Amino acid sequence: MRTVLVTGPGGAGRTTVAAATALAAADRGDRTLLLSAEAIPGFPAATGPTPVTDRLDHVRIDSGEHFRAELTELQNRASGVLDLLGAGRLDGEELTELPGSPQLALLHTLRRAAEGDLSGYDTLVVDLPPLTEALALLALPEQLRRYLRRLLPAERQAARALRPVLAQLAGVPMPAQWLYEAAARKDEELAVVQALIEDGATTLRLVAEPGPAAEDALRTARTGLALHGLRADLLVASRVLPRHSSDPWFATLAAQQEKCLDHWHQDVAPGLPVHEAAHLGRDPEGVDDLVALEIPAPDDRTPGRAGDPWWTEEEQDADDGASTIAWCLPLPGAAKEDLRLVRRGDELLLTVGPFHRIVRITSALRRCTVSGAALADGVLRVRFTPDPALWPRTS
Repeated sequence: MRTVLVTGPGGAGRTTVAAATALAAADRGDRTLLLSAEAIPGFPAATGPTPVTDRLDHVRIDSGEHFRAELTELQNRASGVLDLLGAGRLDGEELTELPGSPQLALLHTLRRAAEGDLSGYDTLVVDLPPLTEALALLALPEQLRRYLRRLLPAERQAARALRPVLAQLAGVPMPAQWLYEAAARKDEELAVVQALIEDGATTLRLVAEPGPAAEDALRTARTGLALHGLRADLLVASRVLPRHSSDPWFATLAAQQEKCLDHWHQDVAPGLPVHEAAHLGRDPEGVDDLVALEIPAPDDRTPGRAGDPWWTEEEQDADDGASTIAWCLPLPGAAKEDLRLVRRGDELLLTVGPFHRIVRITSALRRCTVSGAALADGVLRVRFTPDPALWPRTS
């Protein structure tokens, strides 16, 4: 299945482009599914797969419905503890979704599309939140799985025989087996979503309206994409005005857009194809208006995720000849003042501007100490020096 993730700065028309992309894929002959939390004019608003055209189905993601269903299930599973504490259960009608619910609902729907009742399509098009939120969302499965492993490690289940004794000593029930089973089930679900995001057939489609604000957002996004090993296949310039107009006001705006587009080609997104979607003079109102934007269908020949973006290089100090190993990561657009690195055990914590990622250090480098780091020419180099106490001795 080809997956196309669509995002861009807020208000740039990403939902419109996602719908037009899905229509283009369906028109090419692919059985296509569009996932969106936003209302799309002319599209059904049902939360189940509903036909839009012969080969295109749409699913509206209802985060409130998902939140109520998840919390109700949790109450049912924890009924024994809740009854023991005398806690009153919450009815579905009185539940109001909490912050973060839309992100979890989207991850749940992605899991259904990968291995569930929404699978079986040739192309999946996903309307993501605005750009910075979208990149954080795509990193969420990996982060949540790490939290689960730290909070409820699987090896602790071996102490099941001690729980009755501990419960008597503590005076309260110990975590039941269902808690570990629920954590394992959530880990499996998150692993499916993480595999979908990291699949070689998954690409990211960026949407932005030509202008200074969008340019800054796209420049920042380059760093976030590189940090997470994601690759964009297309940049859609939305609401592009006609080049020639007798109206001086429109002509000035069009000239500003043209200058911005030239800058995108040369500096902001070099090598990334740019599609100019014409301004219709109004918001798209249905399928015909979306087709008029002429958004291209996803190209199956375009590679998706870049894979593991890290590589190692052996270096030698010019002064004392000591050998070090550089762990390298391309970070185009990153600034030194926005970069922070912390090593904790076998992990490296990276912060680049608004983006964060925790990566596990390769096995060979775990036997080394960090001796420095440098950012030059858009590449981060973390230098490791072999620790004699950890490396095997040779005769």
